[in-house]
Amino acid sequence: MGRSQETFSKKEVRNKKEKKRKEKEKKRAAKKETEKVGNPDDMIAYVDENGMITTTPPDPTKKKDIKLEDIEIGVPNRDSDENYDPIRKGIVTFFNDSKGYGFIKDSETKESVFVHVNNILEEIKEDNVVTFEVEMGQKGPAAVRVKLFK
Repeated sequence: MGRSQETFSKKEVRNKKEKKRKEKEKKRAAKKETEKVGNPDDMIAYVDENGMITTTPPDPTKKKDIKLEDIEIGVPNRDSDENYDPIRKGIVTFFNDSKGYGFIKDSETKESVFVHVNNILEEIKEDNVVTFEVEMGQKGPAAVRVKLFK
């Protein structure tokens, strides 16, 4: 293989490296200037009583005192709910006679509950108002003892 036609002296190579180093230093200084953040207090955010993030600190006069005894950790037992009625009321939103299943929309919780033809006590169809109980099925909550509401 032959040598390159164009050759550089050591001085030219040194000048080229120095020029490249200075350009790199200028870029680094320019980047530092653009990234400079002012006062660290400008970066503080507060959460107001509605859960929204704001830049103003909360008003100490609106502060509420909470007793340690009032804080409940965990989910309360269902047994403690005295007003719990196992018989629910809802509207049949979908029912397929040929396949034998459908869905009932609970009037209280607005949740859709699966219903199977084996758990129906009376003949039902779409848009009927029914009463039912909720039990856990194979794939989640299912309506049992379903009958028309009178």
